[in-house]
Amino acid sequence: MRLRPLPITLAPYPDELLSGWLARLAAANHCAFTELLAHIGIDGRYADILDFELETGAADSIASVARMPTALVKSLTFPALSPIEAALTARTSFQSCPNCSRSGRALKHWRQAWAFDCKSCGSRLRPILTKSDDPPVPEKLLRRARGGAGLLEQAIKADRSMHLRRAMRAVTFAMALRAVRGDPVHALQSPRPEVRLFSLAAIAVAQSRPLLKAAMFSTGIDDFAYAALLRTYEKEPRLLATIGRIAGRHRKSGFPLAIESHD
Repeated sequence: MRLRPLPITLAPYPDELLSGWLARLAAANHCAFTELLAHIGIDGRYADILDFELETGAADSIASVARMPTALVKSLTFPALSPIEAALTARTSFQSCPNCSRSGRALKHWRQAWAFDCKSCGSRLRPILTKSDDPPVPEKLLRRARGGAGLLEQAIKADRSMHLRRAMRAVTFAMALRAVRGDPVHALQSPRPEVRLFSLAAIAVAQSRPLLKAAMFSTGIDDFAYAALLRTYEKEPRLLATIGRIAGRHRKSGFPLAIESHD
């Protein structure tokens, strides 16, 4: 059965997600997103996976209704991702650009855990649970978080397994210090700004004397955080032993427990 084209069509923005474009199409044609999917013949229960898994028949139907080339519709989905890219690319939105989102845009790179600034306008991406009355984020934390995001992207794009392991260790330990439970991958995609920013900042901090900092933290943390430290280094007992020796020396010398950086 030939589908009736929509009265109004819209050209996609560069890097736009299929789901975001369809939502804009629905709004332009004064219907709900689920109603548009039903018209196309797509079950609304599978809306969340359209950006990752789009069957050829569905792409053809969308193209026919929107009066766009099928190839263009397919280009709005994510390409094949490596395992680590897939793990660090969120299935649902966790951050957005405060400027570009006003026009209804939803861009692909906003779903990536290593994305920190909007590539379209340059504004800092904000976790979706950010509130207007939240206190301003300290500049030092933002600087470190942005640096951590850049290091994470470099490690992923260059497929540097050692750097990725170090980054995930840092996030795991940072989560323990913040009493956050769960997978470090999820912390990097957290819609809560205090969790995501602290996790990204930890990646940057871990690049500078990571063993000493882990040791100094370990002298003043609670049992839950210390258990996280053990889990973080459980497959590398020599590193864990080194941390213990450093911590022991600093306890004897009365070295301050807190780590304050002035960079």
